[in-house]
Amino acid sequence: MPDLRRRVDMFAATGRRGAGCAEFRAMNRIAAGSLSRRSFLARAAGFAAAGALARPALGQTGQRVPPVDATFLFVADVHACRMASGLSPNCQQEGKTDAALLRSVAALNGVGEKEWPAEINGIATGLRSAGSRIGTPLGLVVGGDMTDDGGGQVTQPSEGTQLLQFSQRYQQGVGPDRVHVPVYVGLGNHDLDQNGPPNHVDWYRREMRDYVEVNHRAGVFFKPPVPVTDYDVDTDCYSWDWGGLHLVQTHRFAGDTGHGAVSGLPWLKQDLAAHAAGGRPVILFQHYGWDVFSIERWDAAKGTFDDDGTGAPHWWSEADRQALLAALKSYNVIGIFHGHQHEIPMIYRSDGLDLIKPKAAYMGGFALARVTSDSLEVVLGQAIGDHGEVAFTNAFSKSLNL
Repeated sequence: MPDLRRRVDMFAATGRRGAGCAEFRAMNRIAAGSLSRRSFLARAAGFAAAGALARPALGQTGQRVPPVDATFLFVADVHACRMASGLSPNCQQEGKTDAALLRSVAALNGVGEKEWPAEINGIATGLRSAGSRIGTPLGLVVGGDMTDDGGGQVTQPSEGTQLLQFSQRYQQGVGPDRVHVPVYVGLGNHDLDQNGPPNHVDWYRREMRDYVEVNHRAGVFFKPPVPVTDYDVDTDCYSWDWGGLHLVQTHRFAGDTGHGAVSGLPWLKQDLAAHAAGGRPVILFQHYGWDVFSIERWDAAKGTFDDDGTGAPHWWSEADRQALLAALKSYNVIGIFHGHQHEIPMIYRSDGLDLIKPKAAYMGGFALARVTSDSLEVVLGQAIGDHGEVAFTNAFSKSLNL
């Protein structure tokens, strides 16, 4: 099948972490493995697709896939920073303020009243939904780093003010200061890396994982606010379905064993076998990506982690990625949404996967996606005002044959 995928690239930024916008240009899809890590970032920054890919669903067995028409939102890197007194260090300078989160929430709440863009910066998006009303999304999925400091504790485990701030903004509610749709939460390195005091070393991690469980795991006597189909108590990974679409939340990544975590790969394999057979489309959510920041390694000559390093990985390793790819190989994974890198909106392709990463939520970034039996459509956007104003920056679509 010829590759008919097209994209509109709104900008490509130079620099490893995308500090500035260098130029606007149209670009074709590239595979990450064909370039150096540094050149990949320079070319992949702000990838956007304007068009469609005609490609049959993978793993077709003749089994009928239930109808799909699911519109949802995705954000990552909220970095709630509020402490018992003021903000965590450097948060004010970095823009990680409550005012920024309120702008994000206003944009997310208002997006349903807008239309799918027919053009971005004068370039046709090629979206099938272009010009039609977006409508109320089914939910908002969070791709990690909900908080800046493991929930916001500094001296006492009972503080938790950052997690409280997150819940006051990104938990479904009413009014202008809360998200209006169900929220599917996920954890990143900022949520999980902080150690507690010696006698409670995992306290902060446990609090963050407890928040995920309370929001999503149903019990005999307890119904969570956003129940899911399959919740793994050992890893806090979970999955759910919207019609014929299967969605999986794996936090940092499915094979994560950092800080004594249990690998989610065995659960992921079981979940996919149970819920994603017969070519059913799957979307995976995790924190780390295939961008050069996510895969950077230790550079002994420079004494830092960077894209030229050949030493130990900073976040996750090539072996981690290969193990994940092996688990996904037999399934129709139509996209992976991730976060971690803050500044650059990206839609790119690596290891045969379509990868989507908006700007950080505290910078106003979000992804809007629609999956039907015919296509996957994604638009990246950014809040540009305090009253729900947004600018769409990137668009991507591909055909599905379900």
